[in-house]
Amino acid sequence: MGLFLEKIKEPGDLKGFSLKELEKLAEEIRKAIVTVISKQGGHLASSLGVVELTLALYSVFNAPIDKIIWDVGHQCYAHKILTGRKEQFMSIRSLGGISGFPKRDESIYDVFSVGHSSTSISAALGMARARDLKNENNHVIAVIGDGALTGGMAFEALNYAGEANTNLIVVLNDNELSINQNVGGLPSYLARLRTDPKYSRLKEDLEHVLGRIPHIGKTMVRSAERIKDSVKYLLVPGVLFEELGFTYLGPINGHNISQLQGLFRQAKTINGPVLIHTVTTKGKGYEPAEKEPQKFHGVGKFNKRTGKFPRQESSNPTYSNLFSSTLCQIANEDESIVALTAAMASGTGLDAFSEKWPKRFIDVGIAEQNAVTMAAGLAVEGLRPVVAIYSTFLQRAYDQILHDVCLQELPVSFAIDRAGLVGEDGETHNGLFDIAYLRHMPGITMMAPGNGAELSAMLKMAANLDAPSAIRYPKGQAPDPLPSDSCDLTYGRGKLLKEGSDALIIAVGSMVKPALQAYELLLEDGIQCAVINPRFIVPLDRDLICSRTRRCKHVVIVEEGIITCGFGSSILEMFAEEGITDVHIKLMGIHSPYTGQGTRSQILESTGLTPEGIAREVNFLCNARVKVR
Repeated sequence: MGLFLEKIKEPGDLKGFSLKELEKLAEEIRKAIVTVISKQGGHLASSLGVVELTLALYSVFNAPIDKIIWDVGHQCYAHKILTGRKEQFMSIRSLGGISGFPKRDESIYDVFSVGHSSTSISAALGMARARDLKNENNHVIAVIGDGALTGGMAFEALNYAGEANTNLIVVLNDNELSINQNVGGLPSYLARLRTDPKYSRLKEDLEHVLGRIPHIGKTMVRSAERIKDSVKYLLVPGVLFEELGFTYLGPINGHNISQLQGLFRQAKTINGPVLIHTVTTKGKGYEPAEKEPQKFHGVGKFNKRTGKFPRQESSNPTYSNLFSSTLCQIANEDESIVALTAAMASGTGLDAFSEKWPKRFIDVGIAEQNAVTMAAGLAVEGLRPVVAIYSTFLQRAYDQILHDVCLQELPVSFAIDRAGLVGEDGETHNGLFDIAYLRHMPGITMMAPGNGAELSAMLKMAANLDAPSAIRYPKGQAPDPLPSDSCDLTYGRGKLLKEGSDALIIAVGSMVKPALQAYELLLEDGIQCAVINPRFIVPLDRDLICSRTRRCKHVVIVEEGIITCGFGSSILEMFAEEGITDVHIKLMGIHSPYTGQGTRSQILESTGLTPEGIAREVNFLCNARVKVR
């Protein structure tokens, strides 16, 4: 730990630091972040880009009385280090360690829990209005990136902020642009001029004098206003924000601590909403991340010295890779296929599609609602849109899926990546709710593959359905298909994988492989267990599931999702409709969304979703006289 970092126990300690000491501290923080994230993985480039910005904020404002809200939280590592967690920083994103995102129950300085984008301004507005209602006098600051600003929620909040006219500071962290020296001085000068109280008084005095001139005074004031506005529209880059009611300051170099401090102090004196536009370099201070900021956005372990990532040991492709290759194959044969995503082209595997068919690829930015309704519009005109989004982010477009796609019975296919547990990013990124929020959608077909071959077959089927469809698949590598599995996918039909009459395991999607491993463990205990891969969540294969249930009498239903309203719940509903009551049942899945963080295998172990956990529940059920526990 560095000399200056040793002195920091809380943000208030920064107020005694000189400018040179803060700059040295910035270097030490960067080294600490690179060292830890190279071993733990995490969001590196974005956090490196806001070190000076973080130092300037905490050296000017009085946290936690002044509220600082970090949008998404990808950039929060310097914040974590400065707010009493430097000793715990090595544990970030690991089992029992600190979160990789701001989390309210972790620190009083984490004033709002985040993980999804575009929420900060709305949350800050709520805190600012609460402050006003309580007659308090603190500052509220939202820090939002240019990417998160594309989210519709951010625009809604900006629109309301101007109307509310409450004291609020929005810091726009723009890490896509660089400062152009030819024009950089003029915007900085205009920002200082507009925020200088002497300028405001001079303007008021001039209007007062002009207004008193007989007959022509009011006309001269209006003319002066028009001239001023015309010049402003030509020269000032923040007109959009000013028209929304903000005082716009910037753009400013987001790595110049002195300039940042000066602008923050000025912002504290301004009444009404203020937007400060800072320009930063993603990955600042670590050359590999500066050169390839997208590659170093969210990373696993890497070599700190070289910036290289370790080779993958397994040759099995990921589900995302298989989705990508299959979709490209389908699109090559069907020109009506159009792919959409919400700022997740690389993560979902659509980057390959975008290179081959750029005109048929649409990335709407961080705007899931827009992506879904745009897909509906494409489908209305006869195209076949495929929307690829992580499960946790698709839930932001619930109403659009229902209102714009399903109620109109449009052939939109949803490729739901990262369905289930994701591990180190924790509960905000787990895809636990997609079954619960999609299975009741009118007219939808929902599938879950147990291996890569099934994913490919399901995607091909979805592309030919004249109705909405969704395929959920987990993070990580796909298991090998069974030798006997020809992937003869038939609509609405599951597959009996193992015969047995003592008990029945119904395992959906990612739980098929551990269920088959549990079958082998149970044989050692003398229990012959049937195993069903339902393949379809909606519609259910009633004949297969009900006939086997009546034969076995002991049923364990396993899913990698929230149990409440999940896949197991749909089976229980079906049993009630079919009059199946004389049966012992155990639902296995996620009981609470607060799973914590750690590797995916660690969380699966803690929730019992392992071969041993499944075998244990079957064994218990076969030797107990209870129906549901």
